[in-house]
Amino acid sequence: MSNEELWQAVLAQLQFQISPANFATWLKNTYILSKKDGELLISVPNNFSKEWLENKYNKPIFRIIRELDGEIRELRYTVGAPPQQPKPAQPTQRAAVSAPPTPQLELEELKIDHATNLNPKYTFDTFVVGPFNELAHAASLAICKTPGSVYNPFFVYGGVGLGKTHLLQAIGGKIAEGFAEKRIRYMTSERFTTGVVSAIRNHTGNLMSSS
Repeated sequence: MSNEELWQAVLAQLQFQISPANFATWLKNTYILSKKDGELLISVPNNFSKEWLENKYNKPIFRIIRELDGEIRELRYTVGAPPQQPKPAQPTQRAAVSAPPTPQLELEELKIDHATNLNPKYTFDTFVVGPFNELAHAASLAICKTPGSVYNPFFVYGGVGLGKTHLLQAIGGKIAEGFAEKRIRYMTSERFTTGVVSAIRNHTGNLMSSS
């Protein structure tokens, strides 16, 4: 079995153990870089993928590899560019399964902090983490540790009721707690766009002053 065949066999089994979103996020553009003296070296596209695979999926990956090739005794990951003609990590098509929506708290207008426009009930402690949103949740926590240095800008996409508003407001609240010098302001995309258009029309740069 070649390295490519081995890795495709691993991916074929992994896709039934993790969500489609996580499979595409963490295993896309991954491949076996080398196999020598019982060590398998896996190339990944970035450091975040490397850390996530090492901490989250290393055990199931290693178990599957051992079942396919008993000579492998060690598994390592390294960040590298994908091959010139990479094959997408989609060995088998499967039907998408709709994930149950994350329960969201009702927005109570009277409790909104008018300085930040954040609802204090939208916190990480009240956010329900599931297999369909754990990536967004992990990235959100990373942002709060070093605001502006990772995932800047941070873009979240998903269906209605999956927790987008909750996560974004939780980020704002967490940063406000840990970094008093930061200015936090939550607004809808419609309001932000209106502010940008107004600023361009009036030749002003302050988009945060509108109420």
